[in-house]
Amino acid sequence: MDASAGDKVSGGSGGSPVPPDAWEQQEMRSALAAREISAVYRLLRKHGVSQRQIAAMTGQSQSEVSEILKGRQVMAYDVLTRIADGLGVPRGYMGLAYDETTAIRVVGSSDGRQAEEDESVKRRRFLAHAAQVTMGAAVFGSESGTWSAAPARTPAPGRIGTTDVRQVEAATRALRALDYQYGGGFCRDAVVAQLSWGQQMLESTATEVVKQRLFVALADLHSLAGWTSFDTGLMDSARGHFANALDLAKQGDSHPLVANVLYRMGRVYLHNDAPNDALKLFQLGQIAAQESGSELAVAVLCANEAWAYAMMGNEDQATKLLGRSKDEFARADLVNAESWVKFFNETDVYAMTGTVHTVLAQKNPEHTKYAIPALTRAVDSYTDDMARSKTFMLSALATNHLLDGDLDHGAKVGGKALDYAESIKSERIKDRLRPLQVEAERRRNNGDARDLADRLKIFYAA
Repeated sequence: MDASAGDKVSGGSGGSPVPPDAWEQQEMRSALAAREISAVYRLLRKHGVSQRQIAAMTGQSQSEVSEILKGRQVMAYDVLTRIADGLGVPRGYMGLAYDETTAIRVVGSSDGRQAEEDESVKRRRFLAHAAQVTMGAAVFGSESGTWSAAPARTPAPGRIGTTDVRQVEAATRALRALDYQYGGGFCRDAVVAQLSWGQQMLESTATEVVKQRLFVALADLHSLAGWTSFDTGLMDSARGHFANALDLAKQGDSHPLVANVLYRMGRVYLHNDAPNDALKLFQLGQIAAQESGSELAVAVLCANEAWAYAMMGNEDQATKLLGRSKDEFARADLVNAESWVKFFNETDVYAMTGTVHTVLAQKNPEHTKYAIPALTRAVDSYTDDMARSKTFMLSALATNHLLDGDLDHGAKVGGKALDYAESIKSERIKDRLRPLQVEAERRRNNGDARDLADRLKIFYAA
């Protein structure tokens, strides 16, 4: 049996229950080199280390430890590093030493689509971190290093100035434009590469003014890395980058950027059908937005809170917050707004209005009369350099026309959405097309709807 809650943790060096020579034994070294964590845990049990103690050292639940002992593999790179650090294993024994290749693997494939922790636990952990940052708790503490790994060791200047920071800002703008037009899958690797170099500039000497600007620039770049990770389905990487973005934005004393990061992470949770958790992040973002004095930032958060309430079925709150978003936008100083909230223009107001009413229309088709005009305005205003957003709106517009009984036109608009979708590298596109697929399948007795449903099947199979 495992030891009780009163287990002593003495036995190894520094108070660790692991014997000092455990890591040097041949069987253990072989298991570590192969990253066979189940074998490592079994060997620790033979050394008298309980499941409870393993869980405490690695930050896992006892049920996770039990599953690993039964043979569940651990593949996610960030979890492997957390286990190594928690147990006190030299990282090199597991091939976890940081070099350029490792850094790419850390930020590029840490998810592996495997739930090393329950997703709800991860959401709560991020929410706690966000609350700490937003409410003024210290950052760069013990938690800040746990979100993502160190960058690649590309040489950075020993001393930096404003020009160096401007280069990071310019690269972020250019990469964000690529993301808007072609999707995160097209540019994420470039974002990660830029970030791995830019992050090292934190070690360079600089004036306080330059340092603060660097914090903000890197926070924005981390935010873009989080967004492109989200767009390609790498949820854990997205969460890690957004957490680092929060820390850096706070260090740079940028309330608008804190609000923007919280809005983006909330969108991640909306996408994953967790509107309650999303709403909490949006509400934290409201605190930062209001502290910044930016009506535009407040408008963004209100619109997304409305989306969360719509997903929760709260029609009154959804429509109320949409109204407030429009009021805040009308008062906003668009010319002097911070760069990272300027994306929210009149077209986005229509897009969010249409999106919220589309969610409500799936339960109450009466909302199509509000959704269709708003979405039509958004579609007509989006240019091809905003292809992903235009695709989202075309899909929603087609869905509303099908709900409204205008099947021929709905199928035609849905076909346009697919035309755009086929040229964009974004996992989110597939998810945002699902409601259209559902409504098209329901109307297979209509030839145009059936053709659209068949084309959607081919799209998902590709």
